[in-house]
Amino acid sequence: MTELTQPPAAAPSDAVQHAEQSVAPRSTTFSELVYSHFDWWHALRSGSVAAGATKEYRAARASFEQRYGEIVSAYWCSQVESAVALTHRQRRLPWASPVSTFHRESEWATQDAPEIATELHRCDELAVRAKTVLTGVRQVICMQLVMACAAHLLSLVDARVTHDEAKNAEALERERNALARAETYYCEAANGQAQVAYFVGMASVAAVLGVAATIWLVVDWSAPVAALVAGSAGAVVSVIQRINQGTFSLEYDTGRLYAMFLGGLRPLIGGAFALVLSFAFTGGLLSLPLAAAEPEAHRRLALLVVAFVAGFSERWAQDTLAAAMPSGQKS
Repeated sequence: MTELTQPPAAAPSDAVQHAEQSVAPRSTTFSELVYSHFDWWHALRSGSVAAGATKEYRAARASFEQRYGEIVSAYWCSQVESAVALTHRQRRLPWASPVSTFHRESEWATQDAPEIATELHRCDELAVRAKTVLTGVRQVICMQLVMACAAHLLSLVDARVTHDEAKNAEALERERNALARAETYYCEAANGQAQVAYFVGMASVAAVLGVAATIWLVVDWSAPVAALVAGSAGAVVSVIQRINQGTFSLEYDTGRLYAMFLGGLRPLIGGAFALVLSFAFTGGLLSLPLAAAEPEAHRRLALLVVAFVAGFSERWAQDTLAAAMPSGQKS
């Protein structure tokens, strides 16, 4: 009877209702999406799925995709609450490549399969590096490779529930090799991307030096300034040759700005060696193998050739300077 004597609860005020409606809905995490999909899938298989369960799963997926982008590829385990998925979030520019994100929830599936858990951890690591370092189509391709490996690995764990575990050994080895190929692709793509950033920094600094030196030379010829330009050009040609031969590698995990910084230092180093050799020849420490009757223009051209070679090969410049120094002063 106490229920009848208690006053009815007051209806929420308009301010409270407005505050509740103004609160933004919380984004669904991937773990919550996996559990929602697992419940919906098993209800669908058993023939007892209700409209509410389907609506709940679709709402969870829509909330998840609103934050991370469209799910373009996924593997959902049928026996345990585990899954992997790849999402693409479109950029504002329509022609730009989408941002790829790898998602994994597999603790329940791999708790008795540590070897597969280790390989899935490699997928996580590679996905993080690819998303952070790579851009554009390289990132999309690498993330797709990671997703394919992770899906196949998770399918092995899902199959172990109903199949003989010995049958998965060969398949696991194949997936390890596929993941190794994906890592190789990442290394090559990241190195190529770092080479582009390195070349941009190098070409920018070389262009600035060239413009400034050209203005100087037009006003008044200066052998050291000409040597600086020739040395910078030699450094640029040296890097281009090594890239063309496939023997130029960089520390690509440090980011594009650092690669551009290192590239900007390269023509400065080449120009510095060229300047030092220019001073060594004009100061008499070294001598050009030219006849005394040769005109001054020929000597200038020969000095530019030496400066170019000094920027092209730092080792040759160091050996030349070391040979010109007295034996007691060699380091």
